Parts: sequence; C-alpha cells; structure tokens
Amino acid sequence: MARKILLVEDNRDERELLSELLSGQDHDVKPASGFSEACELLQSHVFDTVVTDLQLGGRGGLEVIGAVSNFQPGVPVIVVTGHGSLNVAIEALRSGAYDFITKPVDAQLLEAALRRSLEHRAIQTQLEELREARPARIPGALLGECVPMKRVYDLIERVADTPSSVVVTGESGTGKELVARALHEMSSRRDQPFVAINCSAVPASLLESELFGHEKGAFTDAKRSRDGLFVQAHRGTVFLDEIGDMPEEMQPKLLRVLQEQVVRPVGGDRETPVDVRVVAATHRDLEEQIERGKFREDLYYRLNVVQIHLPPLRSRGNDILLLASAFLKASAEKLERNVSEFSPEAAELLLNFDWPGNVRQLQNCIERGVSLARFEQLTPQDLPEKVRNFQAPATVGAFSVDPEHIVPLSVIERRYIEQVLHAVGDNKSQAARLLGEDRRTLYRKLNGYQECDTGIMAGEFQS
Repeated sequence: MARKILLVEDNRDERELLSELLSGQDHDVKPASGFSEACELLQSHVFDTVVTDLQLGGRGGLEVIGAVSNFQPGVPVIVVTGHGSLNVAIEALRSGAYDFITKPVDAQLLEAALRRSLEHRAIQTQLEELREARPARIPGALLGECVPMKRVYDLIERVADTPSSVVVTGESGTGKELVARALHEMSSRRDQPFVAINCSAVPASLLESELFGHEKGAFTDAKRSRDGLFVQAHRGTVFLDEIGDMPEEMQPKLLRVLQEQVVRPVGGDRETPVDVRVVAATHRDLEEQIERGKFREDLYYRLNVVQIHLPPLRSRGNDILLLASAFLKASAEKLERNVSEFSPEAAELLLNFDWPGNVRQLQNCIERGVSLARFEQLTPQDLPEKVRNFQAPATVGAFSVDPEHIVPLSVIERRYIEQVLHAVGDNKSQAARLLGEDRRTLYRKLNGYQECDTGIMAGEFQS
C-alpha cells in the first residue's frame, strides 16, 4: 500500500523535482506551497511522513513541525535545508523533527531518510494499537499502569485460556475477584457460568452442601435435593474466595473433587462429573498456614498451579489517582452530582494516605467525597478526617546525632522487618522475598523476637 507523504516546498521547481523523486518510489505525495496549505492538508488527510523545506516564504519549516505535532502527533518530519543552515536544522531536530537532509537533495539520501521515517512511523502505529487494545484484552474494572499491575495483566493474558487452577493473593480490598472474573471472561469458558463463594462467610456445617449439593433428607432442612456450586458451574469457573479460611475438615473433600473431577452431594451415593476451572483467592499466607497445620499442602499445590499477586494500593504510586478519577466519574454519574475533578490539595492527600483497605477503601472514600462536595472540584474538606490528618510514619534511622542514642544493629533490623511486614499486610512469605531472606530464617528471627519479649515481660513480672 502506498504511503502518504506531505511535501511542503515554496519553490515551484524544487517542489516539482522533490515530488517527482518521491512519487517515483511509489508513494502518494500531496504537495503544499507553504504553511497555510500544509495546515489545510493536515486537517483533511492522514499522512505517514512529512517532508518540508526549512526556508519557506512567510512562516517557515519550524512552524510546519509545530502544525504536524498539533494536527497529527507522532508523524515524523524530515526537514530539507541548505548547507549554510545546519544550525537551523539542529534547531529543527530539537523542535521535534525526525531527520534532515541538505540541498542539493541526493535521491539516495532522500530515499534512505524516507525509509527510516516510514519504518519509525510503522512501529509507532503498532505500539499505539497495542496500547489501545490492552483495555479490551483485560475486561472488567481492573485499572493501573504501575509495573506490578502490568505483571498482573501479563499473567492474566498468558494463563486465562488454560484449564490451570490459579491462586490470587493480596490484601483484602485489592480486587482479587476482578482478576478471577477477568480470567473467566478471557477464557473459552466465558459463555458458561461464573460462580463465586466466600469460604469464610458460609458456616462450616453448610459449606459442603453449598459446594457439592445435597440430597433430600440429608439434614433437617433438606426438604428437596439441590445441586451445589460445582455442578451449577459445569464447564465454567468456580471462584473460591478466602480459601485460606476453609475449614480443615472440608479441605480433603475439595482436594478429591479437584483430583477426580466428580462431586458427591451430601447424603448421596451418586457421583456427578464436573468440568470446572477453579480460581481461589486469599489474603492469608498459605505457606505459613501449611506450617501451622491449618492448610493441607497437597491441596495448596493442586490449587496453586499459577499464582497472581495483587499489590497493595499504597505501593502503586500514581495508580491511586488513576483509580480515584475513575471512581469520581462513576460516583458523579451514579449520584447525579456535578463533580468532575480533584483540587491539587485533595490529590496530594490521596497520594499520601496508606490505604489499609486498599482499592475498596479508596472507592468508598471517593463516593463519600462526591456525596458531600459543594463544588465541581472535590476538596480536602470532602475527604474523611483520617485521610486529611494522616501522617506517614517516620523512616527508622540507624542512629541519631547524639551518640548516646545509638541503638544496636539488631534493633534496627527488627524495626525494619516489622515495617516491611506491616507494608505487606503481615504476609511473611512476601516479606521474606522483599527482604532477601529465606522464609525459615525470617520465621526464626520473628520467633526470637517473641521469646525476647516474653522474657522481658517475665522479668518485669518477677521484679
């Protein structure tokens, strides 16, 4: 397909010569005799490259560069200049030109410059298409541009259309169910049911019936037979939220279903085949739960084929404002309020707060602010008091200026470990990775701190 080139040259003879050279390379050339005509063409045609003389009558080539940036940003500009105007050519490059060639124009040099600029534009176009396509490939309300979130998007895209079980980890309120729904929507199971259950919200006595169903008369209130969620989600996805809180007596029964792909309802003797993709989520450290004997190791490895970790909001930088802006727009529409932006002071408070409740807390904060806002701009007065008055904890220093206040290195290490644990919501496996420690080494240090504290308390009690 012929590439479209805008040629800007006020000298008729040179314009005809350049147009002939460019057209001879099978390009669609649109000539312009000056700045005004170039602007008209930029508004009516889409170009792949612009070639312009720097020395135009009236407004010069630098103005053409500005017009291209305004009307068709990203389109590369090649400037043509005389030998005595190299300083102007350098200024053009600083103004955004892609390349320059000197007069008299050499056909081979022009062809080479044009080829480079067209390749550059083709790559730019591909990148723009990829950026525009990403939201469509990650359905739902997942937002964020920070590096950890880009890793999340990458894992979702890679694992979505596989049958592998996935464990989504992260603090409460980070959006783990959104990841599960994105995995479902991007898989071949998207037209089948997505069924979710919170394992910590259902009493242990009822959880088996909820998951696997029951027969009539299986227990007091079982007045009729009922299919469980695994049968309801046949060929679809089951989302087991807060899997770390699943009762211990239920874990071997879930493991058997995952291994055998059959379910047996409570009080029944028939087994029903099921084809489900399981996504589990937890805010707990499952490896720690295993060491404490609270979670089966074989179930952990059956579920944790792929792990996707959602970062806490406090570690996502400017994603806070990206999310806040989305929540502001949604809340304004929902509440029918004319609130369209944040004041600089309010934005600074949002960035400084540590958001222990993560994205869920931010959404609640913004909806509250929109409800209370008196103006089109959301101000600090519209935010909760804890957000307005928040002060970040001071960084622990190794020692103060006064030598008498120097503390032992072991105390500094303990304080730092405690701060890291707080930052990751007491997830000891994640803290160990961040600290560069073996998990068992970290546990040993923490147990040592507890023994030390116990000894101090015992000594104080005896004294």
